[in-house]
Amino acid sequence: AFLDLTGPNEIEGMWKESTTLPCAYVPVEDFVQQTLMWTVVHDQSSGTIFRRDGSGDHILLSEYRDRVSVPKDAPGNVSLHILNLEVSDRGTYTCQVTWRASNNSLITKEITTKMEVVKVAVTKPVIRAGKLGLTVPDGARTSLTCVASGSPPISYRWFRSSPGGKAQLLSSQAELAWDSLRLSDAGMYYCEAENR
Repeated sequence: AFLDLTGPNEIEGMWKESTTLPCAYVPVEDFVQQTLMWTVVHDQSSGTIFRRDGSGDHILLSEYRDRVSVPKDAPGNVSLHILNLEVSDRGTYTCQVTWRASNNSLITKEITTKMEVVKVAVTKPVIRAGKLGLTVPDGARTSLTCVASGSPPISYRWFRSSPGGKAQLLSSQAELAWDSLRLSDAGMYYCEAENR
């Protein structure tokens, strides 16, 4: 239909990831886009996030600053792109476009999209165990790698345990490497993986 906005009624975004709220129309020759506004209604508040007019693009809500954008060089595509979603971003978003016709009359259309923000299930890191008892020749170059799955970010630590003593922290990387092994490097090594 004539200058109708299209986009979904509902959308699901993932926490800490980015998402796009689609809003588009088919440009018509005698109608020029005057203003574009994206507004939101949250649980407790509402406001205008983004406004595009003759003076440029304006981000009006501080919690969206440096996190939202709308394509510039795609006529008819006025979708809102949001980075690094927070749970508090869930709400009802309205895309409103006003066009000026060749006879100077104005036409305004809008669509609303409800967005939920889902948290991914958090999982503890699980380390993939390697074979026990690695024999490497003196002077060789070698490394031990810790591989863990689970919710990112995962941090790693390598330790060496000495008989009857405390474990000694060797590295905070996933890989523990030696350029040239010495006999004194023999021992028991273990890795610890940690996430939030």
